Amino acid sequence: MKPLTKPVPSPCIRNCCLDQNDICVGCYRSLDEILVWGESDNSQKLEIIACTAERRQEYIRKLKNNS
Repeated sequence: MKPLTKPVPSPCIRNCCLDQNDICVGCYRSLDEILVWGESDNSQKLEIIACTAERRQEYIRKLKNNS
């Protein structure tokens, strides 16, 4: 597989607010993930993005269950 040469863009949508679990309600990154983003390589950033997708889906499921 060819290595990625372009930097992975930040998932930040400038709606930064941490919930009670230190997860951003805008991009779904944890505080620790936000802090290490700038120092992370592309593969680490892709791992973080995969985690944010899972968190977002879980958040949506919880919202639907509470409706």
